Amino acid sequence: MSRRRRRSRGQALVEFALVIPVLILIFMGLFDFGRAVFAWNSLSNAAREGARVAIVDQNTDAGGIYLAAIEAANQATGLGLDATDVSQVQVSFLLPDLSGACTTRSLGCIAEVTVQYEFTAITPIIGSLIGPIDLAATTQLPIEFTKPPVP
Repeated sequence: MSRRRRRSRGQALVEFALVIPVLILIFMGLFDFGRAVFAWNSLSNAAREGARVAIVDQNTDAGGIYLAAIEAANQATGLGLDATDVSQVQVSFLLPDLSGACTTRSLGCIAEVTVQYEFTAITPIIGSLIGPIDLAATTQLPIEFTKPPVP
């Protein structure tokens, strides 16, 4: 009887050793999924806040970067976005029918802020399976106030 019990303990240990890597992979996958949702939510919030700045202040800083782009990058602090990199943060002003650029930046023109981020999973197996994922969020709002350019 004790011999049989010892064998079943060994069997349970082998089954546990086979199942634990799969369970760890599932938990790490859930962790990466949570990070992806966080990144997408941060991008959405950053684009929204950048557009809110763009509809009331269309000026740039001393380096020629729109204040809306700076605000968008600041809102996505956890993602490390760079306001000067146009592949990450883009600010544009469009005609009311979205057919082209609005050069006068007057009331009714549409301020568009697009924020992009390349998400990479930190779990090695999942990261190699899905590769990097491009996430983007865009917000379009009509200009409500035009501020004269700062000299």
